[in-house]
Amino acid sequence: MPHPTQNTARLTAEITQRLAYLSHDLHQLPADEAVQVIARIVNPDDGILGAFTQLVEAGSRLARHQAERGALPAEVWLSLGRAANELYSIGLDLDDHKDTLVQFGTRTGLAASKPPAPAPLVARRRR
Repeated sequence: MPHPTQNTARLTAEITQRLAYLSHDLHQLPADEAVQVIARIVNPDDGILGAFTQLVEAGSRLARHQAERGALPAEVWLSLGRAANELYSIGLDLDDHKDTLVQFGTRTGLAASKPPAPAPLVARRRR
């Protein structure tokens, strides 16, 4: 039986490769299908973003224990904690738009339907 580290390293490489494929394929999809995929990716219940956030949170907890033992610098733990918090915040921001993404993602023939009126793009500033 392979060592768990070997399986984990192989799994990590496979997930990374599959995400690269997904990113590439997303550019090739028609608009309605691409929105469906994006809606699934950012779905807070079972999407990739939520799963990745949980993974970074787990890494942060592990790094905390390692930092407390002196095996890792505290900065590593703090950086992973900040990353987890930022990902969580991004997930909350996107959750505000979940219904819209699902609505547009489930429309049949999105490209053929009347598009919504264009809106000026506004960048939000974080304080």
